[in-house]
Amino acid sequence: QVQLVESGGGSVQAGGSLRLSCATSGETYYKGWFRQAPGKEREGVASIYTAGGRAVYGRTYYADSVKGRFTISQDKAGNTMYLQMDSLKPEDTAMYYCAAGSTPGDWVLSALRSALYNYWGQGTQVTVFS
Repeated sequence: QVQLVESGGGSVQAGGSLRLSCATSGETYYKGWFRQAPGKEREGVASIYTAGGRAVYGRTYYADSVKGRFTISQDKAGNTMYLQMDSLKPEDTAMYYCAAGSTPGDWVLSALRSALYNYWGQGTQVTVFS
């Protein structure tokens, strides 16, 4: 049974930083962060391949809108995934979700597609004010 629990959301002024955490249990091949703003579709933010023994282990993908500002990572034990968010902008305001999946063959081509992910957390709100 895979379980994901996010934490670390909050309100921050534009230009500031937040770090989101996702406590995970159960085995999956990859994890990611998604966000959804009111009235908008859910979008992929970042993804990381977390299953060992494969050539893509540790590889990451980012949405163009967050490249250079956000960093996805996982602790060595594989229990917690992070999203370090720097230089935050008001347009980053959204509910952020962590997700995980177990369809390794599709990850390289579809890492930021929500349909690839089987498991989801409950979400944590991030609000960036100007």
